[in-house]
Amino acid sequence: MNQPSGQTRLFLKGRLRHAMSEREGALLDSLTETSERVPDGHILQRRGVPADHSTLILDGFVARMIEHRGSRNVVGLQVPGDFADLHAFALKRLDHDLVAIGPVLLAYVSHAKLATVLKEEPHLTRILWFSTLLDAAIHREWILKLEQLRAEERLAHLMCELWHRLNFVGLADPHGFNMPLLQTHLANACGTTAVHINRVLKSVRQKGLLDINRGRVSLPDRPALERFAQFQPDYLYGEGSLFLSEDLRQP
Repeated sequence: MNQPSGQTRLFLKGRLRHAMSEREGALLDSLTETSERVPDGHILQRRGVPADHSTLILDGFVARMIEHRGSRNVVGLQVPGDFADLHAFALKRLDHDLVAIGPVLLAYVSHAKLATVLKEEPHLTRILWFSTLLDAAIHREWILKLEQLRAEERLAHLMCELWHRLNFVGLADPHGFNMPLLQTHLANACGTTAVHINRVLKSVRQKGLLDINRGRVSLPDRPALERFAQFQPDYLYGEGSLFLSEDLRQP
């Protein structure tokens, strides 16, 4: 483990980072105690196990997984800059596992330090609360799109979402992004089977909408992909009608 330095700079970047003062940013940095790189498949937090810290993702992907009838189901994805389990401060025991997808670099914040923030820093507390509510907004969108869209469109919607989330933190480019998700992860996240997701990938590739090869997602025509997926980015609270400009700035 290494002592981190300025590790929270990606937290809410592109969304609500502007609402934090320099002092609050420095305070948030001071909360991180240690950093650690963990391997693919590492369980950050196991369902039902008491938690005494929360985890900020510095690099890599983390999946929320629920095991059911012998299979692990992906019910959420977290990317660099996200707190994977800030809600564990309130819940103490999660109802799901947090699992590293590929190697992941993490920073830890003790719940004792978060309790001090709660008592002494109401504005920073509200910003941290916002980040957990943002996770909930993304989760609601996933539920909605699983109901509304066909498998091809669901995959396209997920890739659009990941592009925007990674673009917020400077990890996407106009032509795509890198990700460690395998076809089994994509099938799980899109509510389909590994066999079917293979056909879905072939179909969207033939349409010229996207290609996934060796950890690289290529988006030849992102606007066309977003139209195909019926994707509107508002729920990510970046660009769009839900963007918070001056709403949460310090008075």
